[in-house]
Amino acid sequence: MKFLLSLLAVCAAATASAADANEIKLWPREVPGEANFKPPAPDPKAKAPKNDGTLRLSLVTEPTLTLFRAPADKANGTAVLICPGGGYNILAFDKEGTEVAQWLNTLGVTAGVLKYRVPRRDKDTPHAAPLQDAQRGLRLLRQHAKEWGINPKAVGILGFSAGGATAGMTSIFLDQRQYAPLDDVDKVSSRPDFALLIYTAGFVDRGKTELRDDVKVTKDSPPMFFVHAFDDGVPVQNPLLFAAELKKAGVSAEVHVYSAGGHGYGLRKTELPVSTWPARAEEWLRHGGWLKKP
Repeated sequence: MKFLLSLLAVCAAATASAADANEIKLWPREVPGEANFKPPAPDPKAKAPKNDGTLRLSLVTEPTLTLFRAPADKANGTAVLICPGGGYNILAFDKEGTEVAQWLNTLGVTAGVLKYRVPRRDKDTPHAAPLQDAQRGLRLLRQHAKEWGINPKAVGILGFSAGGATAGMTSIFLDQRQYAPLDDVDKVSSRPDFALLIYTAGFVDRGKTELRDDVKVTKDSPPMFFVHAFDDGVPVQNPLLFAAELKKAGVSAEVHVYSAGGHGYGLRKTELPVSTWPARAEEWLRHGGWLKKP
């Protein structure tokens, strides 16, 4: 019941939250590595996107952070950077972005929805440009912590699908900056204090049963929360093997694998138990102390 009431609150507050959202450019001047990027020509054979009420952004060359500040009477100082999914080709910007920000606001959490670069710039390392954008986004949240009512030691990251891969890679690289420093923002840490990876991709290649060689977990990796469905086309080994490596490093992790649910459900309600994952995430955040008011 509590979970259902939270979702109703999200829907009721959607218009006001959207009006209060503030979109901020990530980069003050040129975006790293974008000078030579040429947008792909439209594919005449491409299928039309599904008409499922999802806002899909297909070309992002100017990355931004859309800020949703928690209501003053609920704010607890925690902030989360949200990375929507979309296979590094598009961004499911509302279903896995703004709707999630509005839900986090009901928990007293300030959220920043990351509009990172798509489509993929590099077929071999599709996470490279999104990782730069995510690092910069986390730094911006901390740089403006006082102004936005954020505890700089309570800044996490949450990602879906390819956005989960972006969130996970950000959690692996910690403060290993993936671009040349530009200003005082880049003097601030980009290490997430916690991470939530929802039906994440990107860590196990299709047809393989082990983590990619470049996925290196250390004792400094943040605690993580994972959600996946066993019937997801993205291999369930992604969260399972990642969590196993966290265990080896002595880092806390919580994994929820549901028998059914597929991929790409976001917060939207279905008849399957996988739809209860936001309640499990709230419990995990609360147990970790991230929802405690100062």
